Amino acid sequence: MQLPIYMDNHATTRVDSRVVEAMLPYFSTVYGNAGSTSHSFGWEAKAAVDAARETIAEALNASPKDVVFTSGATESCNLAIRGVAERAKRRGNHIVSVTTEHKAVLDPLKKLGRRGFEVTLLDVRPFGDDRAGLVDLELLHAALRDDTVLVAVMLANNEIGVLQPIAQIGALCRERGIPLLCDATQAVGKVPVDVETLNVDLLAFSGHKIYGPKGVGGLYVRRRGGALRLESQIDGGGQEHGLRSGTANVPGIVGLAEALRLCLAELPQEQVRLKQLRGRLWEGLKHEVPDVQLNGPRLKTPYDAACSPDELRLPGNLNCTFPYVDGEALMLSMRDVAVSSGSACTSANPEPSHVLRALAMGEDLCRASLRFGLGRFNTEEEVDFTVRSVAENVHRLRRLSSMAGEQSSQ
Repeated sequence: MQLPIYMDNHATTRVDSRVVEAMLPYFSTVYGNAGSTSHSFGWEAKAAVDAARETIAEALNASPKDVVFTSGATESCNLAIRGVAERAKRRGNHIVSVTTEHKAVLDPLKKLGRRGFEVTLLDVRPFGDDRAGLVDLELLHAALRDDTVLVAVMLANNEIGVLQPIAQIGALCRERGIPLLCDATQAVGKVPVDVETLNVDLLAFSGHKIYGPKGVGGLYVRRRGGALRLESQIDGGGQEHGLRSGTANVPGIVGLAEALRLCLAELPQEQVRLKQLRGRLWEGLKHEVPDVQLNGPRLKTPYDAACSPDELRLPGNLNCTFPYVDGEALMLSMRDVAVSSGSACTSANPEPSHVLRALAMGEDLCRASLRFGLGRFNTEEEVDFTVRSVAENVHRLRRLSSMAGEQSSQ
């Protein structure tokens, strides 16, 4: 075991060496611009992009024409949301989403709200509920209106790992003819994702969450059964079916496709392994740390042989509250274990996690919470070390807090 230990795989992942190997030729020997149509250098690069598009489309059960390459899921979400909202011919100005969405969805919606759009954010089941974090389908159905132009619900939450019933949400949207955007950044490559089964019209994903490179991602845009029209957000060249201009990131696109291919090839075994590691981590924390609390939906039996069909949480996700301890102080104390208190995209924000607050948790409990993201390269030995490190530092910080309280009362 090497220190420090990385357990923040929801923030980003290490690039798999097999992905690096697949990418390397496109930095040196196959370096043409995929948009250059007059020579073999460009043809080779375009062939690599086309092959990657086909691999990704097959993985999602989509058509290659449905796949638009972007710089990552944040751009994909922005393209989807603003692309729908800024179309000249749309049915209205109403958008429905959820309070626990990633900021890549919530911030564009907030900006649209300042431009006259009406945004409805649905609450989720609260802390302590077996299905905490889950959106209520009846609430969502009631929120849909004749002037609703888009519904945006993520498949897997990046903090508490809850898996939303996207297929059912998609069916409700299809009945009303309303496009559904699914931010599947944390789900693609970790759980089965089939755009037809899920009934989605737009689906965002990113390479660096699945052991691929940073700076590349994609957006599925439904074209079957009547193409969904979006307003482009980056113009100047007409690449990616006119939706996203710019020179193709050939090495990144190749890496994204290879990373996804590897994830799907190893998915059944990796789901089981990660679920068992998570169970070991949770059981260890419960045994060693009094009062530790689980955030998000309940866990299945830790050592089930397989992921149950009704599993409500990503296999590698665990989010816990350690009462009477400041989460930031706990993270800084654990120098040999990398974890986080929430989304990496909001780590500069001193406010408590908006996801945990949406579960109706008090501010003190929110600030006492940590997110563990288990991944491909984590081991049982690392899990056991993490349990010991967390327990030692929680006990130490609680003692210091108790001593400080006694001194202040004297």
